[in-house]
Amino acid sequence: MSDKDVTEVVPAEAEGIARAASILESGGLVAVPTETVYGLAARADDAAAVARIYAAKGRPGFNPLIVHCRDAEQAARYGDFSDPVLRDIAQALWPGPLTIVAERRADAGLAEAVTAGLPTVALRVPAHPVMRELLAAVDFPLAAPSANRSGFISPTCARHVLASLDGRIDMVLDAGPTEAGVESTILRIGPDDQWQELRPGPVDVAALYRHYHDSDMPARRAPEGITAPGQLASHYAPGKPVRLDAVEAQPDEFLIGFGAVVGDCTLSASGDVKEAATRLYACLHEAALFDRPRIAVAPVPARGVGRAVNDRLRRAATPAD
Repeated sequence: MSDKDVTEVVPAEAEGIARAASILESGGLVAVPTETVYGLAARADDAAAVARIYAAKGRPGFNPLIVHCRDAEQAARYGDFSDPVLRDIAQALWPGPLTIVAERRADAGLAEAVTAGLPTVALRVPAHPVMRELLAAVDFPLAAPSANRSGFISPTCARHVLASLDGRIDMVLDAGPTEAGVESTILRIGPDDQWQELRPGPVDVAALYRHYHDSDMPARRAPEGITAPGQLASHYAPGKPVRLDAVEAQPDEFLIGFGAVVGDCTLSASGDVKEAATRLYACLHEAALFDRPRIAVAPVPARGVGRAVNDRLRRAATPAD
């Protein structure tokens, strides 16, 4: 579609899901709800469709995409799940907000740009009922990074999608606000049982490791380069300087509060990190639109999904190159 077109917003009901499936089948782009954030979906087996994702988002070609599947059986067509622990985790936690990075199968049939030249593929089986209905309606997997311009704030409602992609994509399937609020956890289990949390999210990888090993997960150096989505140093950015761990705002700052720190927008007045995750991007979007030129954010404990909140805030506060 041309930049002069207006993106249609359609309720996520049976007719809208059927229309979305038809658009995707023909190689178009549809913003779709998941339990984490809205994703920008295209068929993952079509090189031209995947190229449209990168073009619409302005996403760098070295940044791979997550492939969304209807179930673990479909995911196993694209990634190697011969490791029994990996297979067990997939069966136990899918559908859900967990992305597994597996060795890409030689016969996967995915567009090359999906994996950005890597020998691995990031796979997820989402839990959102609308996304599951959509995946059941098509006979191909969906590549679906967050539905926003690359580097900007992730969308948790249809309005957030339109803020940066209106006129650049075919349709938004509107199912209201998302539940988890931050992107999926990304897990890689490499050779010799080498566990790596490549992106923190709603799933607690440390607890998962303890379940299988009865010990704490050893600390490992972060892999060099981009090995999975969501690893750019500067990401989720509101377009203004962001100051972290603030207990009060300067006169030119929009304050995002937490707990006892009351802000212009507050993540959780009760100090609940799950609520903070749900509200994080909504507060960042509000701060981005406010007329103060800077943003301050109250401290958020790095416990549970608070680790993911702090990860996203650190990336939002990192200046772009």
